[in-house]
Amino acid sequence: MTLTGVIDDQMLQRYRELLDREDAAFDELEHAYEDGDRCHFEADLSDWARAAQERLSYLRRMGEDLQLNLA
Repeated sequence: MTLTGVIDDQMLQRYRELLDREDAAFDELEHAYEDGDRCHFEADLSDWARAAQERLSYLRRMGEDLQLNLA
């Protein structure tokens, strides 16, 4: 992956914040799954997806549009 934008401490700090938010959201999702709490699971799944989307959107704004190659 090559970023076309500038990578500096501020960019890395913001990216780390987004990663931490996504990680925390996933932890909540995992707990709801383990507890069998369907209502919280669905809400936590939405929060996790939103956090992941924010991280990807941030990368796009920084000049990188990730494409997954799963083959």
